[in-house]
Amino acid sequence: MSAPLDPERRAELVARLGAVRARLSDASASVGRDPHDVTIVAVTKTFPALDIAGLASIGVTDIGENRDQDARAKIAELAASGWELPPLRWHFVGRLQTNKCRSVARYAHVVHSVDRVEVASALADGAQRADRQLLVFAQVSLDENPDRGGVLPSRLGDLAGDITAQERLTLLGVMAVAPLGEDPDVAFERLATISAGLQNEHPAASAISAGMSEDLEAAVRHGATHVRVGSALLGRRAPNIG
Repeated sequence: MSAPLDPERRAELVARLGAVRARLSDASASVGRDPHDVTIVAVTKTFPALDIAGLASIGVTDIGENRDQDARAKIAELAASGWELPPLRWHFVGRLQTNKCRSVARYAHVVHSVDRVEVASALADGAQRADRQLLVFAQVSLDENPDRGGVLPSRLGDLAGDITAQERLTLLGVMAVAPLGEDPDVAFERLATISAGLQNEHPAASAISAGMSEDLEAAVRHGATHVRVGSALLGRRAPNIG
């Protein structure tokens, strides 16, 4: 049974996805990249499970959530719905407290926000209990603002070592959010330099999670492999979750 998505909503999602892909294509072309090398992670916070099903039906299967309780509720709803969906790949993109790590480790495929050893250890413990392997990004602070999360660039090497020491975790690379008020091109150029430094010690950790609806072009120009897109795909309305 297919998901009972309103035809107008489906058409809106199709149009929005087309616009995002066009932006990615233009940004990639400007620096000689293949747009297919960039993964669109649809950030579905505040939007219902039905919209996730709609996205999946048009080819968007990387789904990002930033709250554990919301992710769990939507996963359970989709599992119980009977809707025919392709396999979804769940990304946890919000700040993560250690007391949520065991829960997140049971369903997430990718965690974008590992910024301290306590989180890495707790995720590894949860993954061990769930007999799963997690892919993770080390979140880097580009503005040294602890309220926004992220490890200081000077401490990234230590954190990367802590992550790679955990057999249940695989370090993909770095994640960051452009500082408020800063030119995103400048911010993401700095992140690309940080990423290159990390690869000197961890060659396989070449992925970069950067860029959101407002600044994805700048992120792609500076090597982002994953962009976390919410409003550009789903709109700015606040539908009821259900």
